[in-house]
Amino acid sequence: MNDSQIMTIGLTTVPTMLIVLVGILINNARLTDLRSYMDARFGDVDTRFRSMDTRLGEFRSHVDARFDDMRDTWRSELHRVEEVIDARLKHLEDR
Repeated sequence: MNDSQIMTIGLTTVPTMLIVLVGILINNARLTDLRSYMDARFGDVDTRFRSMDTRLGEFRSHVDARFDDMRDTWRSELHRVEEVIDARLKHLEDR
């Protein structure tokens, strides 16, 4: 190889390396942007899950209260039915 060929290879290699370096830096910046975007999105999802967990606890306590109310209602209704049946049986026994 003569000096002009070496000089040509050297002159073409340096700009190519600079272009590759600039490309790497740009890709790194884009990946950093993507990571910050994804971190923000995952943070939003975590916040939504936490709020849903809080609402789920409130929902459970509401459902528990409703079941307690229904249990009390059934007990009072069954007690009333029991009194009616007792009255009818007493009436039949008296006859």
